[in-house]
Amino acid sequence: MDSQKPPEFILDVFTDPRSVRDVVKGILHTIFFNRFFPSLTPQTHEVLDVTLPYVNDEELQTMIEQGVSALDRQLDAERLSNSGAPTNRDRINGAGSGGRGQITVQFFDQKRRKPWPSLGVEEVCWETWTIKVTVAEPRTENERAKVRRAMEQTLFTTAMKIVTFVNTHRDHIPPITTQGGNPFPYKINVESKETGWLSRIRMYH
Repeated sequence: MDSQKPPEFILDVFTDPRSVRDVVKGILHTIFFNRFFPSLTPQTHEVLDVTLPYVNDEELQTMIEQGVSALDRQLDAERLSNSGAPTNRDRINGAGSGGRGQITVQFFDQKRRKPWPSLGVEEVCWETWTIKVTVAEPRTENERAKVRRAMEQTLFTTAMKIVTFVNTHRDHIPPITTQGGNPFPYKINVESKETGWLSRIRMYH
């Protein structure tokens, strides 16, 4: 097993409480559009007036929905217990702190265990995407307008970062040795602040 650490791409996301689900789902779909290797018919959808790719796969949509729901619940709980003290970034955008969260996507390659002839395979992570979410709580119409502009700008910038990452980092992708379905298992994780470990949502083979 190669002990080299797989590349990790970190994305910073800024949103208000009402848009958390749409923004994070849009980013996840953009990642999977570039890393989901079965044949797809290109589709798009609008998130905050930004056109993003969309992966029309029922299994993947279910996983994304589960992960985003877990993140949203965590952020809701944090907002309820938040003292409301604004962060530096919130002050710039004219809004109070609404919490922070993190969701991670990992892609795996299935390799036969060594030494041969052992049974089974092991799953080796070859790429990680970490989405760090900052939620701003606008309190006035003026604040909402500022936050909206900041959300659209950061969403567009994040989508462009994903495209840049996938176009400039290709050599680490394992060879595809299967036909038909998705060749690489993946996991969607949401950081659990209560336990300090990554809570697995689901793994797709």
